[in-house]
Amino acid sequence: MSPDRPVGDLFRRFRERLSAEQEDGGAAERENGSRATAAGPGVGRTDAGSHDAGLAPHPPRDAAPRRRRKGGRGGGEQLNVPPAEFTSYYGRPILKPPVWRWDIAAYLFTGGLAAGSSLLAAGGQLTGRPALRRAGRVTALGAVGASTYFLVNDLGRPSRFHHMLRVAKVTSPMSVGTWILSVFGPAAGVAAIAEAAPLLPERGVLGLGRRLLPPAGHAAGLVAAVTAPALATYTGVLLADTAVPSWHEAYPELPAIFAGSALASGAGVGLVAAPRAQAGPARRLAVAGAAMELWGSHRVENRPGLLSEPYTQGTPGKLLRAGRALTAAGVVGALLGRRSRVLSALSGGALIAASVCTRFGIFHGGVASARDPRYTVVPQRERADRRAAEQD
Repeated sequence: MSPDRPVGDLFRRFRERLSAEQEDGGAAERENGSRATAAGPGVGRTDAGSHDAGLAPHPPRDAAPRRRRKGGRGGGEQLNVPPAEFTSYYGRPILKPPVWRWDIAAYLFTGGLAAGSSLLAAGGQLTGRPALRRAGRVTALGAVGASTYFLVNDLGRPSRFHHMLRVAKVTSPMSVGTWILSVFGPAAGVAAIAEAAPLLPERGVLGLGRRLLPPAGHAAGLVAAVTAPALATYTGVLLADTAVPSWHEAYPELPAIFAGSALASGAGVGLVAAPRAQAGPARRLAVAGAAMELWGSHRVENRPGLLSEPYTQGTPGKLLRAGRALTAAGVVGALLGRRSRVLSALSGGALIAASVCTRFGIFHGGVASARDPRYTVVPQRERADRRAAEQD
């Protein structure tokens, strides 16, 4: 390239300016210190240069990167990012809270009441206590009817319940529950209708029904009693099968809580409706159900750690504490009220009210855990840390 050309002149002046800047920079470095040791904003200080100048690294540039874990991700330079706050995109929850309304909580209660009442009726049937049998059968039919209404009301259209019967999927708690209701409901209905047999005339077609209904009612009552444990516990499995943190983490306890609540509420029906002489099975059922419910409630409020907080605070905490108090009062009244019809009825009412509080408390506790991102993020981080520790 000829130096006489304009491009050559430009290149020559660029080299001269670059040389002058390098000389000025060298003089400034000798006077003020190198880039590694200079003090001031924006300088790139190294550990070695900062040590020579008696300054702290800002930030360290010559620190050796951390080694990567074998088979894992990570390593690299030191992180200087502040801890993340528990916020979410545009202030929305990380998980979408359940869209279920109060009618699903009522469905949980009425389903348990139907199951416990059918077990009470079977006990009265097998031990020759007609008043206990009658109260259990009629309550079971009314409760399962209310359960069907609440479920269909939540689904929006009755046809949706019918459509769920087109498929039987063992791995789906909702599908299994639909079939359980389909078996339990007709059986409880036949057993309850059989209680009206003595009201029919003795002759004619209705007389034939008077003779056939009692044995059919006995068989149907036993079918309902056999199906009752599944009806009482499948809703607990259904809640635990969701991604809602406090429901999912309490999967070992929810079926036990719901089973105990169902037994206690069924026992409450017997204590309210049956005379003292026939209420013996109801008292024993109350003790067994209360023990299961109180054990499960204690576990669910202590074992899951952070995820137990929604069950102890706010509305869920108040409901569950009220449920425990009413359960304890109901059991004590059932044991002490052997000779008092009024005390037996009050203790039965307390057990039924305790079941309502327990079901609604569990329901609202799960909803509260889905709305707070902390109950989603912290357990995920803890699980990730445990997996990383196991790999190391």
